[in-house]
Amino acid sequence: MAAHYKLRCSLAGHQKDIRAVAPALLPQGSILSGSRDVTAKIWVPNESDPGFREAHVMSGHTNFISSVCYLPPDGTYSHGLILTGSNDSTILAFTLDSPEPVYKLTGHSNTVCSLASGKFGTLLSGSWDKTAKVWLNKKCVMTLEGHESAVWAVAILPEQGYMLTGSADKSIKIWKAGKCEKTLTGHEDCVRDIAVLKKPEFLSCSNDATIRHWSITGDCIGVYYGHENFVYSLSVLPNGEDFVSSGEDRTVRVWQGGQVVQTIAHPSMSVWSVCVLANGDIVSGSSDGFVRVFTTHPEKTASTDLQKAFEAEVASAEVPTQIGEIQKRDLPGPEALLNPGNKDGQTKMVKKGDKVEIYHWEAAATKWTKIGDVVGSSGGTQKSSGKTLYEGKEYDFVFSVDIEEGKPPLKLPYNKTEDPWFAAQRFLEKNNLSQLFLDQVANFITENTEGVTFDQTAPQVSDPFTGGGRYIPGAPTVGGKQNSQPQPVSYGADPFTGSGSYQPATQTTGVTNTYFPQKSYVTFDTSNPAQIIGKLKELNSSKVEKSCQLPNEKLEELADLIQGKSANADHLTTMMKILTWPHEAVFPALDVLRIAIKDPFMSERLCTNVHFVDSRLMYLSKNNTANNQMLTLRTLCNMFRQHFGETLAMQNRERIITAALECRLSPNKHVQIALSTLLLNYAVFLQDKLDEEGKSQCLLAMASVLENNIDSEAVFRLLVCLGTLIKADETAQALARSLDIKNLVEPHLTKSEPSKVPECATFILELL
Repeated sequence: MAAHYKLRCSLAGHQKDIRAVAPALLPQGSILSGSRDVTAKIWVPNESDPGFREAHVMSGHTNFISSVCYLPPDGTYSHGLILTGSNDSTILAFTLDSPEPVYKLTGHSNTVCSLASGKFGTLLSGSWDKTAKVWLNKKCVMTLEGHESAVWAVAILPEQGYMLTGSADKSIKIWKAGKCEKTLTGHEDCVRDIAVLKKPEFLSCSNDATIRHWSITGDCIGVYYGHENFVYSLSVLPNGEDFVSSGEDRTVRVWQGGQVVQTIAHPSMSVWSVCVLANGDIVSGSSDGFVRVFTTHPEKTASTDLQKAFEAEVASAEVPTQIGEIQKRDLPGPEALLNPGNKDGQTKMVKKGDKVEIYHWEAAATKWTKIGDVVGSSGGTQKSSGKTLYEGKEYDFVFSVDIEEGKPPLKLPYNKTEDPWFAAQRFLEKNNLSQLFLDQVANFITENTEGVTFDQTAPQVSDPFTGGGRYIPGAPTVGGKQNSQPQPVSYGADPFTGSGSYQPATQTTGVTNTYFPQKSYVTFDTSNPAQIIGKLKELNSSKVEKSCQLPNEKLEELADLIQGKSANADHLTTMMKILTWPHEAVFPALDVLRIAIKDPFMSERLCTNVHFVDSRLMYLSKNNTANNQMLTLRTLCNMFRQHFGETLAMQNRERIITAALECRLSPNKHVQIALSTLLLNYAVFLQDKLDEEGKSQCLLAMASVLENNIDSEAVFRLLVCLGTLIKADETAQALARSLDIKNLVEPHLTKSEPSKVPECATFILELL
């Protein structure tokens, strides 16, 4: 049996709900809290008694604080940083020296509802805008996209290099190097929190009232039942295996071996957040504005008087337990409490005179403890209780909200004991409405329930969105993306004749054993004009419609262009025509383009065309041939040879890299080498630039390719790409460490051939 927790202290100071609590680390044993009163506070333990004192108040947000996090000390901030996420869509950073923020992070377009810190100052944030963002040195270095609804929960597994996100779309995603590795399903409602265990395992909790135990491989190890309503928050105990949880059933629950061993009832309806201090004490943040601390250390427990006062407060609380049409006369009397409960936290309602009381079973104390008086149903019927029955539950209000002409109105249920924002959030999620309307719906509830009597079942009120009677939502729908593996593509023999008479050139120039070049782009130069012209003629007559065929003499004129002679307008006209050939016949035309793009005349005319990039990227899709993918990647590499091409490549960096990564699982070594070369050229351009976003994207792309089984030449170029980015940039080095890129490099130390691979890997590891 786990040690029994008792109240240590109750901390008053916030004016509204405590939405988030966390260990502050510095000062040691301190507590960080964030509230709907738009402030965050640091609470420091007293030396003379078990309590805490308010030591630091931080303000600066324009809307309520929904998440908090502590960033450990570094060279700049010797006492660490306090991070707060808010409904104003921003993250503020504070020190212990000032109530004003030292900086603000912007980028999310909606509430920042979750924060987590990792190695080397990495911060992960989740938002109602359906994204999570990774921040380093005050910059957003990557955005994780893929969820179809709000990202309520985030966590980092620093040793394994994984990031976790949990969403209102009921799923959990596992990310590595900015790419979604797995999507986990199983929860039947919104995922509200994630907690990392000592092993490479983690927990998740949900509005479905369950907690799930996962391995990092994506297997669900267990499902834990105990809460009777939404589970909002999780925190792991110091042993790294057991944990605590809190939720909408007014409780904090202590779990051991997957079983509830203690249930700590609260006098408030919503226990929004829970955390565990280094000494094992539990901290909760509730909707009544109190931070409470519970301890197993006898010397730190509250006085007997304070313990009794807390128990009395819990016992006198009104509990809006929904029992529908159950008659009071059907409930047992106090004699039912003579029988022991079956498990810790089990609840039982009993009739005492005209009142209905609710008790829960304390297994450690082997007794039933009163946790409140049931309200709203003691009269026994809907009519006498003044409630409205909706979907089997009783509510003080059930508003009718017209959404669209010709469609029935939606029902918005609300109890006076609920938090308006909680009820509003439930309404939006149930009806798939945009999160942008959260404040409007919550304010509507507040305005239409203040100062009214509770004998009305459906007040005639204005629409919460427009003030009128009609609202047409504009929330976009997000479709899922299918993740399919590319089919193996054979390379070498001619795709039409099998003769092998023409193959796109595989040689390159620019990469030598001089690692990390200074402004030295790698290009693909070698070509065979006779073979290319021969293949163009063959396909021109056999695979191209007559209306698109060209005279052979026009094709022969391209030989000068292929040989590196100055290009002219006739060359451009002919090349643009052959680039319109069908996908299965276009590859020799792409080879011509790959060569032509290095010419100054061609580069200026092609790379100032706004449609040029789009027309190239379509050949990088997974269902295209390896030849088309390879030659397109080589064209993008060769663009860097001229100023106009270099400019276009950098202007479209994100689009090009994203499309190029579609080829990262190709089994074709020439595709692998071309993709690695493209990333290397981006690294060469970025190496002396103050562009953290660009470098981080390049690092993430490099890592996502390097983690696959690829050709040794491709490995070498990726290592050169990595070294180029980090050799003189401490920020890039820190990001590489936070992504555990070291683990991707170390396996290449043992490669014997070619020797340049382990040599380059050694240089990389020295930098890291």
